[in-house]
Amino acid sequence: MKKWLLTSGIILTLVIAVFSQDIRELHALYLYSKIYEPESIDENFRTMSQHYPAITIPKDGDSYNFIYSQKPEQLPEIFDYEGEERNISQWLERTHTTGIAILKGGELVYENYARGNSEDSHSIIMSVSKSMTSMLIGVALEQEKIESINDPIVKYVPSLKDSAYDDGVTIKHVLQMSSGVRWNEDYGRLDSDLVRSVVATLLGSLDDFAASITRENTPGTFNRYASIDTQVLGMVIRGATGQSYQQYFQQNLWSKLGAEHDAHILVDAVGEPLVYGGISITLRDMLRFGKLYLDDGVNHAGEQLVSSDWIRESTKPDGDHVQPGVNNPNSDSGFGYGYQWWIPLTPDEDYSAIGIYGQFIYINPKLDIVIAKTSTYPDYLVDGGFMNHESLIAFQAISKHLHQQQEAEMPIMLSDNPQ
Repeated sequence: MKKWLLTSGIILTLVIAVFSQDIRELHALYLYSKIYEPESIDENFRTMSQHYPAITIPKDGDSYNFIYSQKPEQLPEIFDYEGEERNISQWLERTHTTGIAILKGGELVYENYARGNSEDSHSIIMSVSKSMTSMLIGVALEQEKIESINDPIVKYVPSLKDSAYDDGVTIKHVLQMSSGVRWNEDYGRLDSDLVRSVVATLLGSLDDFAASITRENTPGTFNRYASIDTQVLGMVIRGATGQSYQQYFQQNLWSKLGAEHDAHILVDAVGEPLVYGGISITLRDMLRFGKLYLDDGVNHAGEQLVSSDWIRESTKPDGDHVQPGVNNPNSDSGFGYGYQWWIPLTPDEDYSAIGIYGQFIYINPKLDIVIAKTSTYPDYLVDGGFMNHESLIAFQAISKHLHQQQEAEMPIMLSDNPQ
């Protein structure tokens, strides 16, 4: 009888534990779904770090103050999208733009906020965070903390041995979203790998979640966007440098960027940063990061924060599987891909960091322009890919317009010795 009672008690305890875990997961899914509700998404994106576990990265030091243009620019009225004339103002409104700011020739030439945002509003920049991780990999390489991006992941993250990130997966493969892991990035499916990773963030460890992923493709052969790849890059940084991700981020980027505000990063239940999409910063600080890349890695104080070689290498597709083109058989995307940077479908030496629901840092070195945009695009789950494509085309049109305006305003220089 006692044995029966003991056995029954153990079974009841296990049932309660399993049931409790199910309840916790359902609650986590409920919290996830609430973030994107149309009536509250604007406020949620501004206050994400206030409602979920997060850490603060202090800016430290003096802020770099932009030079404000004495003659603020006007955006073009229209742009051409696949042969169709579209209105810039309508595009900004339709995509629920909460802020857009433009640097041209080092000057802040345009800035506008909407939907309750202001210059002091922090916005969750989602996967724009990934491009900052790419920079830090470049810094670790320069500091010889990482010997080569062709090193295997498990050299720096032994805990991933015998996982999908073992057996030939290199840092470069992961930088290019070509690790070969099986992954579904669908934000609208509650059983997708991405959503399951969010649940893992709220309830447990993303390190453990990364170790549970299985493999689908040969590493380095197929470009499949998998946010967990960037989380693994964060693990590489920790393993290679002996520092926490937040320490390395603050030491090598945020304290030297001339940032105007602190940054916030969401963390999982054990305190590790959500490297693949958890950063919240202000629009102007997004511009500052873009300007660092525009200026070949040199900050406002003349310090080389990341090498110009890394910037060039990381913002160009290297391999057939990461080239732009809607018919690329070895890629899930029509865009090209560098090392955690996107290349437009019709590139002109430009590139962009992109986050879901319309977060962008667009950089055009040829025309000396950086554009930062935050948004809460309501139809992202319907046509987010097309919205990203349209936005990059709009950025290209804006850049060309501002460049043409500048050229038109330049005085004609007469030769002293006309022939």
